[in-house]
Amino acid sequence: MRTPIDSTVQTSPLTTQQTRVDKHLPRVGICGMSIEASTYSPHRSGAETFTLRRDDDLLGYYDFLAKGQPLRTAADWVPLVHARSLPGGSVDPAFYDSVKAETVQRLREVMANPDTALDGLFFDIHGAMNVLGRFDAEADLAEAIRQVVGPDVLISASMDLHGNVSRRLAQACDMLTCYRMAPHEDYVLTKRRGVLKLLSRLGTPANPGPGRVHKAWLPVPILLPGEKTSTRIEPAKSIYADIDWVEVQPGVLDASIWVGYAWGDEPRNMAVVEVEGDDEATCARQAKRLGERLWAARRDFVFVAPTGTLEQCVDAAVKPEAKRPFFISDSGDNPTAGGAGDVTWTLERLLGDSRLTGPDAPTTVVASVFDALGVAACREAGLGATVALEVGAQVDAVHAGPAHVHGVVEHLTAGDETSGPVAVVKVGASPDRGGLRVIITTRRKPYHTLADFQAAGLDPRQADIVVVKIGYLEPELFEMAADWLLALTPGGVDQDLIRLNPQSITRPMYPWDEDMADPDLTPVLL
Repeated sequence: MRTPIDSTVQTSPLTTQQTRVDKHLPRVGICGMSIEASTYSPHRSGAETFTLRRDDDLLGYYDFLAKGQPLRTAADWVPLVHARSLPGGSVDPAFYDSVKAETVQRLREVMANPDTALDGLFFDIHGAMNVLGRFDAEADLAEAIRQVVGPDVLISASMDLHGNVSRRLAQACDMLTCYRMAPHEDYVLTKRRGVLKLLSRLGTPANPGPGRVHKAWLPVPILLPGEKTSTRIEPAKSIYADIDWVEVQPGVLDASIWVGYAWGDEPRNMAVVEVEGDDEATCARQAKRLGERLWAARRDFVFVAPTGTLEQCVDAAVKPEAKRPFFISDSGDNPTAGGAGDVTWTLERLLGDSRLTGPDAPTTVVASVFDALGVAACREAGLGATVALEVGAQVDAVHAGPAHVHGVVEHLTAGDETSGPVAVVKVGASPDRGGLRVIITTRRKPYHTLADFQAAGLDPRQADIVVVKIGYLEPELFEMAADWLLALTPGGVDQDLIRLNPQSITRPMYPWDEDMADPDLTPVLL
């Protein structure tokens, strides 16, 4: 359920007045704001794109804190407010300010009473939130939280490895950790690790834990797209595997490597290594070693799949000997990296290719383009009707205008909570086989799983070619694909970083400054 935030909301008695349930347990708050937001996309992420969770609804969001789970009884939990959105464009400043204001308000009320005051805080963020016209949003939120809770409350942040860790953010938090897998199959484990670290340092009010850790923070001037830093392949596979060894060294609590968010044009956007623990010298030494290893491998990072222009990818996909289903990533408009999701550059070219729409065309599925009016027109026309639509480019018309889709309404479904009602229009080929099937959704919708396609009335396993707005394939599609190419298409998350022409990132930065001198990789101790 998507709930716009209300700045006048009354703080729940659960979070502000409930006294400590067990004086032998630490009292731990939960809050945060999570989105990956491209500064290169014209999309704007406002209240309508976020899911707001508060109180019991927020506590229920974490499976490892469910009733019956050991961690549920390991602390006196105080769920406050959390905002989460699919990736998109920069966040509306007014909405960000409203989330920040409510977070601060609730924390003030909790901290005002010794019986309800927190011992620790789990700060659940992504790390790549860009707020329109501002820099370093997560640090701004963390500093506002720190000002309220004071210096003695331990803050543990859980993040995406595509997040950014400025020195401000690292200083405002006591501990930070991030995913170690891309795709992010370990996202739940990472959040759980962030909580476990916090509890291990807090102890209980009756038996306090060891408290703060030393942090060796090391920025590395590299900024690469996630599709070049997948942990499925080298060198990221081995570099991230090295973390397992580092974190078991005496005096080390945790180690993390953030590759950064390539589509955020801010000074903080770059790779960062951080090693935390009780032995300052060991943390610094291991952070430097990981940072040097990352820097030395910078030219070895390659795309997770063979790449090409869209034309080259389609040429390969239509060959009779091509394996089926053959997936093509329309990578420049990936909504799960921050793309608008309605760039029609690729769709226009597919519609204009007679190999995909002629009488002997393979069965091709295009997922997707969002256009609420287009879906409504299909529903009004009805199943089996012939329609002529202008769809897409309502948000991002920078790269192409609306695409002309002339075909037969093949499916009309309710879709799912994310997509809203869905229409599938078939263009060309025979009535029962072949042709181009265009999925049109009411709202922005990433297609990552079989269930996503089934909600549109389609089975991608029966298609010859599947074109999806994505970068690297998520696990289920990766297993499904008999073959796969990544098309270097334009959009708000263009994989060709050089042509993005950033203005605010810190320079020199690889790959923009390919021949830059080796940087000083001495960690900063915080």
